[in-house]
Amino acid sequence: MRLPTRLVGVPLALCLAATTVLSGCSGDDGGGEGSGDSDSSPAAAETPYLDVPEGVELTAQGSELELGESATVAYEPRQNAVGALDVTVTATERASFSMFEGWELTKETRSTSPYFVRATVENVGDTDLGGRPVPLYVVDGENRLIESSVFTGTFEPCEGSTFPKKFRNGDRVKACLVYLVPDKGDLTAVSFRPDQEFDPITWTGELTKAGAGQGAKQGSGGKQGDDKKKKKSNQGGG
Repeated sequence: MRLPTRLVGVPLALCLAATTVLSGCSGDDGGGEGSGDSDSSPAAAETPYLDVPEGVELTAQGSELELGESATVAYEPRQNAVGALDVTVTATERASFSMFEGWELTKETRSTSPYFVRATVENVGDTDLGGRPVPLYVVDGENRLIESSVFTGTFEPCEGSTFPKKFRNGDRVKACLVYLVPDKGDLTAVSFRPDQEFDPITWTGELTKAGAGQGAKQGSGGKQGDDKKKKKSNQGGG
């Protein structure tokens, strides 16, 4: 497959009390060319690209998977630390800005297309990845790599773009990430690509419509009610 040409972080202002919550453009150029041979099932890498615990078999770079298939991946979240994850992308959903009720949306934000990506992620490595972002991107119709959005509070329709405070070996979460694709663009694939030289592992499949209230079941029970109260309180004071 043709590699995404650049990483895009949409500089938008989805905010509470005028607080900017999305990071700006990274300015990185993807560069390079490569292709991934599609197989009926993910292939294990012959030579691991990073040191992982014994018994962990990494999925080959360039693997092209379907939604519901799993990949075992590794990356370096910080210097001298390697994270290893089993990742299953379960759904890609076309969202609507009507689901962002209570959040301030700028004109630039509304020029994007919102999407949700749902995944199940398990830590199979030795590094505690607590509090770190789930390392998934999406690819749009212009072959750009889009990073997920970050919120100042709980976004109930789709929450879980970062790992819990403690996320150690054997821990497993259901994640939901929000992506705002520039220029009303399309989501064409979900991508694991930790650096420019990595031949990405991608997931593709049917794009479904995000259901109202579906994301509320993703979170952590009573905590949602508290966060909702906080959001209303912040808005009243803004």
